[in-house]
Amino acid sequence: MSPINSINLSKIFSKLDKNGDGLVCLDELKGFLDTIGIIASQEELELLLGKTSLDSIDFFFFYDAITKANINKGSNYKHEDRENVFLENDLRKVFRVFDLNEDGFICCEELQRALSRLGLWDEQCGKDCKSMINVYDKNLDGKLDYEEFKDMMFDN
Repeated sequence: MSPINSINLSKIFSKLDKNGDGLVCLDELKGFLDTIGIIASQEELELLLGKTSLDSIDFFFFYDAITKANINKGSNYKHEDRENVFLENDLRKVFRVFDLNEDGFICCEELQRALSRLGLWDEQCGKDCKSMINVYDKNLDGKLDYEEFKDMMFDN
């Protein structure tokens, strides 16, 4: 299960494509990543992506790569995998973007507000917030701690 479905990825892509040319340039992508707490320079993004803009298919592949990145210190990384190592540290920053009250947990209301800021909120999503949390809530406390959040983000 992917944390964000293809319909919502399309919405994000459309919002990022501010000039409507069907491409998300690195400036637009960098702005989005900054907003969700992932800090990367334009040079790092260009090195990682190997291009200066992404069409919607490239954007979907980029999303897929960052959510499925296998950060395993003992393995031999390909060039792209080496560049994705920053995700482990930055994932904590993303967690803090969702953890609005900074209590170390993401509750349904915080998830809803974060999705609203990304333009992904609708009434159906509100019902999905609870079920999304419940799927990954191992200790059944109704909220996600960092490890549960990490499991959700890297779920296949």
